[in-house]
Amino acid sequence: MESMSELRRGPIGVALNVSADDAHLDEAAELEKLGYSTIWLPGGQIDNLDTVAKVVRATTRIPVASGILSSDVFGPDEVARLYADLQAMEPERFVVGLGGSQKPKSLRALHDYLDRLDAADPPVPAERRILAALGPRKLDLARARFAGAVTLLVTPAHTRDARRILGARATLAVDQMLVLDSDAERARETARGPLRFLSQIPGYVANFERMGFSSADISELSDRLVDELVVWGDADAIIARVRQHQAAGANQVVLSALSDGDQPGPIEVARRLAGPLAE
Repeated sequence: MESMSELRRGPIGVALNVSADDAHLDEAAELEKLGYSTIWLPGGQIDNLDTVAKVVRATTRIPVASGILSSDVFGPDEVARLYADLQAMEPERFVVGLGGSQKPKSLRALHDYLDRLDAADPPVPAERRILAALGPRKLDLARARFAGAVTLLVTPAHTRDARRILGARATLAVDQMLVLDSDAERARETARGPLRFLSQIPGYVANFERMGFSSADISELSDRLVDELVVWGDADAIIARVRQHQAAGANQVVLSALSDGDQPGPIEVARRLAGPLAE
């Protein structure tokens, strides 16, 4: 049986935005043809679990990862049913990306959730699970009960620290937000879009502080914070950041393209970077 270590074989994944008209299903098939290693579905866009199944059915070989399913939104029984259905239909294609609760005592609740996945028939094995993890305790849990971790809004220095905590064998995927635009003011404004929301979530704020950003950096979304967490510029600048994460220990870097106005959207970015990233 393949395990999550299969992610190690393909260094570049892509975040696929879900569209109401299902146009993303054709995009998923194109991403597979372009040679990307994994399709990641942003958790906030998964309003029901059939969204995941549709992308698996629209492709033939590429792994499809939920990035991530919140344990507050989707219960362990329904996640286990989805895993079982997809295993029967397309074995070893679905990567169960999970995120813990933001509520107090969330780690205990997450352990209970994982116990339910372990006890399901069939079980959802640890080697097919990946945890959204930023801080040391979550990374410890990712090492112990998952195949590894996926991180978001982190620096290459954080990637190096995460690799140290996870150890050499665990999978580490880094979700890298990017803007393919060399106009600094315009690119930074696009980058600040998701940051305005995510910088209000305690887990991200705590990790920004661990990475050395000041309270002013965080509250004002300073240029320094934007530039270190969201890479922008031409293709060479983006590829350079990808290589930095790889050198720091990432098994896979996930391209999460942001755009506004005439900036290249996610599928166009994937087309432009597929060749250079393969070199």
